Amino acid sequence: MLFRLIRPAIFALDSETGHRLALRGLAALPSRAPAAPGPLAVEVAGLTFPNPVGVAAGFDKDAEVPDALLGLGFGFTEVGSITPLPQAGNPKPRLFRLVEDQAVINRMGFNNGGAEAALARLRARSGRPGIVAVNIGANKDSADRIADYAVMARMMAPVASYLCVNISSPNTPGLRALQDESALTGLLDAVIAARDEAIGDAAKPPVFLKVAPDLEPADIDAIARIAIDKKLGALVVSNTTISRPDLRSDHAGETGGLSGAPLRSLATQRLRDFRKATGGAIPLVGVGGIATAEHAWERIRAGASLVQLYSAMVYEGPGLGARIVRGLETLMRRDGFASIAEAVGSE
Repeated sequence: MLFRLIRPAIFALDSETGHRLALRGLAALPSRAPAAPGPLAVEVAGLTFPNPVGVAAGFDKDAEVPDALLGLGFGFTEVGSITPLPQAGNPKPRLFRLVEDQAVINRMGFNNGGAEAALARLRARSGRPGIVAVNIGANKDSADRIADYAVMARMMAPVASYLCVNISSPNTPGLRALQDESALTGLLDAVIAARDEAIGDAAKPPVFLKVAPDLEPADIDAIARIAIDKKLGALVVSNTTISRPDLRSDHAGETGGLSGAPLRSLATQRLRDFRKATGGAIPLVGVGGIATAEHAWERIRAGASLVQLYSAMVYEGPGLGARIVRGLETLMRRDGFASIAEAVGSE
């Protein structure tokens, strides 16, 4: 209710300023304990998530408010994308609300304060409960992007609940080429080796891979095969799309990645495609256009063990996660499932 009262004032600001204001507001919240495991608890890649609803990468790029987000009832949060060196990202304006479409277009370009600053914040929260993952990327002007990912894996492995390799942003030229079969194999080998080197004999954070929705069937099959072969913790399906379904907003022609409601159908179909390609052999995280408990439940029954939100919070506020969690409990009971794991892929 509070968010609905202040939303007109936030929407009077440009999108990026509004986002910064939201982060400051979250940072000012009183400290709250993260959600405790309940009826929606689910185990993925050796981690126990108290509920399957998380915050997608891009919201908290620099790991400024992970504990505030966990205190709002999310089961986990994914900070980043973070690159080895700080970078300003693409020229402004680069973030656009498409209000009529309940969507967002961004061409941020991995703007972040760099690995050292984020690492200091994550080390400062060491020992606190809650699942905080780190989404890793490469610098735009890097001469060796695979080396960048290895650097990030080595630095972040000791402080990350899981590492998410982001090779699917459309806003860093050439980045999506790392989804090609030969490049992806070399990249994952480098990331896994760097993680193992950093952790030694201690428990290793699983590696997740975030993929684009704009993939051909052969790409899906190849990625699925590699993910299983490399024993990845999960596939995150999916990032933003460069496609443009029917949009009504004046910002529809902006370049960048489209997220929010118009992505829902494509992201759900891509999740089904990866469920089929993997045969259920690897967990999936459903992302893209999820704004209600019904959307989240559809994604779970289509094969997602976890779901993530971002764009819907622009329109519904940070309390959305807790509302979806409550709704999922009702839907799970209604459909006669005893657990989230039992419902995964049940459609």
